[in-house]
Amino acid sequence: MLGFKKVDKLVAISVLSAVALAWGFIVGLDALITFLKEMNDVGTGTYTASKAVIYELLTLPRRAYEWFADAALIGGLIGMGMLAASGELTALRAAGLSKLRICLSVIFSLTLLTGIVTLMGETIGPRGEQKAEQLQLTAKSKDISVGKAGANWARDGNTIVNAKHSRRRVLNGVPVIELSDVRVFDFTERGQLATLSIAATAVHDGKEWVLHDVRRTDFRGGTAKTTTEPEAHWKSELDPNVLALSVTHPDNMSALDLSRNIDYMRRNHQDATQYEKAYWGRVFYPFNVLVLAFCAVPFAFGALRTGGLGKRLFIGMALAISYYFVQRSMVNMGAVYNFNMAVANALPFLLLAAAAFVYFRRHA
Repeated sequence: MLGFKKVDKLVAISVLSAVALAWGFIVGLDALITFLKEMNDVGTGTYTASKAVIYELLTLPRRAYEWFADAALIGGLIGMGMLAASGELTALRAAGLSKLRICLSVIFSLTLLTGIVTLMGETIGPRGEQKAEQLQLTAKSKDISVGKAGANWARDGNTIVNAKHSRRRVLNGVPVIELSDVRVFDFTERGQLATLSIAATAVHDGKEWVLHDVRRTDFRGGTAKTTTEPEAHWKSELDPNVLALSVTHPDNMSALDLSRNIDYMRRNHQDATQYEKAYWGRVFYPFNVLVLAFCAVPFAFGALRTGGLGKRLFIGMALAISYYFVQRSMVNMGAVYNFNMAVANALPFLLLAAAAFVYFRRHA
């Protein structure tokens, strides 16, 4: 096991400083573009410029998590390029260090930072994103609010609706919004409770809401009469497209929340493919970051021979872009053809790792 040496410190300082600069620039640019878009919505409902700023701050951890892989790749290439330009990389090679050993130094320096980013993506990232969506929805829509634990409250005339959970699912090949643990309170014009309907789930079929496993209590007439029915149609102006804004996208959930949603959907015999895809994407996130940086960094060595550093950096980034599209294509194909999502996410990583192994056996 190779210990921490001066070469690791030298590479770490160069690479991590370049990664920090690239990371800050990319995340800042993404946040600025989104903020300018948010400013177009200022004035809608109670959405103000200060709330737009808070929204951006709350989403920064999620943006940092999403862009870290690109920053690690670009920063790794630039950091190694700086060592090559200063001649320090030449000195390391002349001292007998192989490409593999130098590349491992890059991975050593990125591993701890990748672990911290992964932890951030599982904790403050999803929480911040959910808080940001709640802030945005509550401010822009006067009839819908989001309470603790993601519970939804909505008003439709004299009707108040509460749903403990809301999630996306596919029904007959069409994406829909499903509400679970639903309570529908119907009030009279005088503000008195007329009926209370409790349903296990509610799904919008494109025309109206359909309640499942319904227990309705009628309080009119001075008595309380309770009836049950497996399915009931509920005509409401509650817009499912607006309600969809309160549903956290699977890509913005933590692995723990994704696992809970997968278990829930499997117990209810529903298609959990989108949640499984997002879950395994999170599991393999740190491996994808490190293996991609590991495979791209050798392109910086090209500056020591011919072709120029700029050309080598371009080739390394082209490799990263190609890997991104191949990986997404394989995962999406796995989802379409009901392939195991764990295998679909692991396959691109394993293929790239195998290619790296072959390369270093020949060129190390």
